[in-house]
Amino acid sequence: MPRPLSATIHLESMQHNLQRARAAAPQAKIWAVVKANAYGHGLERGMRGFAQADGLALVETENAVRLRDSGWIKPILLLEGIFDASDVPLLAEHNINSAVHNIEQIKMLEYTRHYRPIDVHLKMNTGMNRLGFRPDDYAAAYKRLRAIPDVRHITHMTHFANADELEHPRLTIAEQVRRFRFGAGELPGERSLSNSGGVLHQAELGDALSNDWVRPGIMLYGGTPGGRSAQDYGLRPTMTLRSEIIGIQRIEAGDTVGYGSRFEATGPMTVGVVACGYADGYPRHAPHGTPVIVDGVRTTLVGRVSMDMMTVDLTPIANARVGSRVTLWGDGLPIDEVAQAAGTIGYELMCALAGRVRVLEGRMGTDG
Repeated sequence: MPRPLSATIHLESMQHNLQRARAAAPQAKIWAVVKANAYGHGLERGMRGFAQADGLALVETENAVRLRDSGWIKPILLLEGIFDASDVPLLAEHNINSAVHNIEQIKMLEYTRHYRPIDVHLKMNTGMNRLGFRPDDYAAAYKRLRAIPDVRHITHMTHFANADELEHPRLTIAEQVRRFRFGAGELPGERSLSNSGGVLHQAELGDALSNDWVRPGIMLYGGTPGGRSAQDYGLRPTMTLRSEIIGIQRIEAGDTVGYGSRFEATGPMTVGVVACGYADGYPRHAPHGTPVIVDGVRTTLVGRVSMDMMTVDLTPIANARVGSRVTLWGDGLPIDEVAQAAGTIGYELMCALAGRVRVLEGRMGTDG
């Protein structure tokens, strides 16, 4: 029998969350973001779960080609653009859109044969200060791109730094939109501004946020970039990490648990050992009190997370036994809640899922 640890991917939840994104921004086409192996869900599963998206977006050229080889015929966007001039023919051959965020990429497009027209997304740095041309330099970059004969459509793109917090004290969405409009002006072409946070706040922003394309990521996987919970937005978990109790210890007051003896019992308690650890992608720094579910009852982590195991408090679960089912995140336990307890974000938990974890497919409310 395999080790009793598995991640179940809920394709129907991926489809549901995509529809929630479409309902939030009905005027826009959707790039479903499938970077980082579809946030740990598997690239091909991402393609299937988001089959109704208008396009898929990711960062690796080789995985863009892999999507084509797997049968994806709709648009594909490279969010970081090309990394070498040798990538340019692949854009043309496989009809892949590319972000353009620096002068070096423009030079690659100028001096490399394309074979057929390509579409690009010119990125503006409106305050994220990560990638893109500053507003004052944007029109000149556009003019240079427009002069390349085989560049067909140019979409204008930026990325919000604080889309989860509309009134951020340093940089609001409204200020970034103002900078974007200043830089792009009346230049022709479609607009692509919103990540998950922008999509989720579309109702509050209204006409102030106009997109032809949106680029939701984390919301498609049942998480949020911050603020309100996924459930508040009607989003469903797309990954459930489950294991089992493989050992039980009954301890007394003063007994300690785990490496470093960081947890000390204040009275009699029952401790369960779960087959999951940091080598599986569970955060090693998750503290005492991080929530877990055992046989449908919420309880907490105790002691340090080990490489292959963790320990949980079974005292509230009267009939807990070896073989009891454990939910570490997902169905019934929002991944953002676990991430917050561990001082991180749901993105990291999904993307850190280790290759040795069995990945299954199943509907929520089942054992996968």
